[in-house]
Amino acid sequence: MSELPPHDSSEPDEPDPSDPHGLFDEIIAAETDRDPDLAVIEAGSRTLRTQGADAGRQADVPARPADPEVDKALREVESELASRWGETKLEPSVSRIAALMDVLGEPQRAYPSIHITGTNGKTSTARMIEALLGAFDLRTGRYTSPHVQSITERISLDGAPISAERFIETYNDIKPYIEMVDGQQEYRLSFFEVLTGMAYAAFADSPVDVAVVEVGMGGSWDATNVIDGDVAVVTPIDLDHTDRLGETPGEIATEKAGIIKQDATVILAQQPVDAAQVLLKKAVEVDATVAREGLEFGVVARQVAVGGQLIT
Repeated sequence: MSELPPHDSSEPDEPDPSDPHGLFDEIIAAETDRDPDLAVIEAGSRTLRTQGADAGRQADVPARPADPEVDKALREVESELASRWGETKLEPSVSRIAALMDVLGEPQRAYPSIHITGTNGKTSTARMIEALLGAFDLRTGRYTSPHVQSITERISLDGAPISAERFIETYNDIKPYIEMVDGQQEYRLSFFEVLTGMAYAAFADSPVDVAVVEVGMGGSWDATNVIDGDVAVVTPIDLDHTDRLGETPGEIATEKAGIIKQDATVILAQQPVDAAQVLLKKAVEVDATVAREGLEFGVVARQVAVGGQLIT
């Protein structure tokens, strides 16, 4: 089991005016030592507190359940999830999540899926794809991370986060299978693996016409990579998680290329040359159809429109 390097506990030069006692940073430091993705569970979002957010986006962020019993049940689920290892604490493997999918009856194969990786813009891309599919009256499931304020944001149906009640029900439905797999593996399923299993189960139960899935980190060994993505989308690749994915765009692209499956369609944003070479090589190996930004597709015109912008 791999460990993260110790967190740098040095004090910041200037205190954050929105948090003069440094409580936010204290929580972040403690939680990030377990897993960066878990920090938001306790700390919430400093961005929303200090900068605000537009009304449209705030409407997408679910509040705590009004019903005290539901809120209590959700907190219990959150606590159980937070007790699990983070992805970065375990050696890269899809064996645990594959075992969970097996005992659940392979729910991730009940619908076509669009798999998104890259370094920048993954969640925004997922939201745009979801909106496009919805415009064609297709039922969508979207799985993204991390969440901003509520863990239920990670799993969306038809453009809206699932309700707390449905989140709790989904967890309780698959909990016996989670515990079964925990007992069979060297290490228990991680925080992210359990959430991924919940998302795939919720999409199958809904059911959805298409799932839009964002990787947690990388590609090949990411827990989401038990789907056979009919479409693989690679947003711009940059240097990130270099301790785990590689020290150059090309090395990082090698890991991210793992979501490109046999006969899939691959949508590539503009990439560094070495990353593009890796991605195109993988596409050739699996006979995938490639569409490259600036060549097979691109934005030729953009103008302001009511509620957003119009692009051609």
